[in-house]
Order: sequence, then C-alpha cells, then structure tokens
Amino acid sequence: MRGTFQLSIASRRVAPPPAPAGTYEGRLAALLEGIARGDVTIEEGLDSLKHLPFADLGFARVDHHRWLRQHQVEFVYGPGKTSAQLAAIVDNLLDEGETSVIVTRLSAARAAPLRRLASDRGIDVEWRAGSGLLAFPRAVPRPRGELLILAAGTADLPVAEEAELVARLHGAGTRLVVDVGVAGLHRLLAELPAIGKADAIVVVAGMEGALASVVGGLSPVPVIACPTSVGYGANLGGITALLSMLSSCAPGVAVVNVDDGVGAGTIGALIARGREP
Repeated sequence: MRGTFQLSIASRRVAPPPAPAGTYEGRLAALLEGIARGDVTIEEGLDSLKHLPFADLGFARVDHHRWLRQHQVEFVYGPGKTSAQLAAIVDNLLDEGETSVIVTRLSAARAAPLRRLASDRGIDVEWRAGSGLLAFPRAVPRPRGELLILAAGTADLPVAEEAELVARLHGAGTRLVVDVGVAGLHRLLAELPAIGKADAIVVVAGMEGALASVVGGLSPVPVIACPTSVGYGANLGGITALLSMLSSCAPGVAVVNVDDGVGAGTIGALIARGREP
C-alpha cells in the first residue's frame, strides 16, 4: 500500500522544461543524459563536473554556477585587479555563463577596454560614471514586484542609480525618486502613494541619514537603508549616516555598508521579487 502511494505521488510530478543547450543548466543536462545513455562513463562525467562549476584562471576562480545556485547576477570588484585580469575574468564569464555581469568601482579609463570587449562581441552595456559601475545585461528576468528607491539628495544619485540598475538586472520592477530628503519633508510626502504600494524600499542618504527613519515610520514594507559618504566634515565619510541608520527607532529598517548600492539593490530586488513561483 505504501509503495502504491509513493508511485501515485511520483506519477503526478511534472518534469521541468528543458534548459537551453548553451547554458550551464543545458550543459549539465546534456552531461547527465550522456551518462544515462551510457555514452559518457562515470569517470568522464566526474572529470567534466570538475570544470563546470568554475574556471581557474590562476589569479581568479571564476564562478559559473551562481545563476543555477542563486539566480543572481555575477559581480566583479574592479579595484586591485589589472586591466588584463579584469578583461580575462569578464571574457570568461561571458563565454561560460548566461547571466548579467556587473563590474564595480571603475574609472572611465579602466572601463574603456571592457566596453570595447563588449562592442567586439556585439553586447550592449550600461555605464554609470558616477558610481563607476559597468553592466553587461543578459537574460534579464521579466520584472516582478516593485522596488522603490528614494535618494535624499541629488548628490546621492550615483549610489541610488547603482542600486536601481542592480535591482533591475535581478528582475525587479524599479522606480527611482530623487531629492526627497528631510530638509523638505513635503517632497517626501508627495510620494506616500508610491511608498504604500511598493514591495520594498531602498533609502539612499548621506549627511545625517535621517531619511531612513522617516521612511521606516511610514512604510508597511522592509526598508533597506544605504548610507552615503556625501556630507560635510562631521559626516565622517558616511560613518555618521551609517550609525544614525543603525540606531533607527523604526524596526523595519535594515542597513547596508556606506555607498553600497550593489548590496542595497540586490537585497531590495530579492525582497520585491520574492521566490520564483
């Protein structure tokens, strides 16, 4: 009786649609099918699996498995790497992966060779000069959910743009609103309808960082506070805003690092999109 029950449950399972042949999932499926047919030996399969999750370039181990594992884009931190190393890492990710690639903290001069690499491959890029972010959008999911990004001032815009682009490439619907800081609260109150319907909110603010607490007291959804290094001497390069946000009396506020638009955009998108259906 127990065996019959298990069989009836199994018979109702629906097989997932096949992955495109050129993707990581497609290559993995082809390998497993080859083993199942007997065309590939167990030893050959094990050897192939050693090379599928990442590529060892000597100076970097490039992850090819992130999209399958987390359904997140791939980030490459620019500082500390030579132009040749950056080009090799990005080239490998574009060859072996299928998700978007984002390189952070680049100068215009350091971004130029990567932009030429994309042009040679016929790939469009998005460049955010203010934050030094260069994105290679690929296989961007259809937007789901709504992430509202509020920038306290125009000087906070580079970090807010970084958060917006990162969230969009993760597949969240996004809306960016600029210059709604606490020095003129009527500007923020005009956005109450948007605050009420968002699935998550990112607040980007420098100076004393008070905007996060104000939005946290108005919002029915999680608020991701992103302090920026914008401000006068006592701002201490963003430390004052960071400590203010960490000390917020609004319990729905979580905080990322100073100028961390990447972290704020990623977390905001994961919340706004929710789990895959």
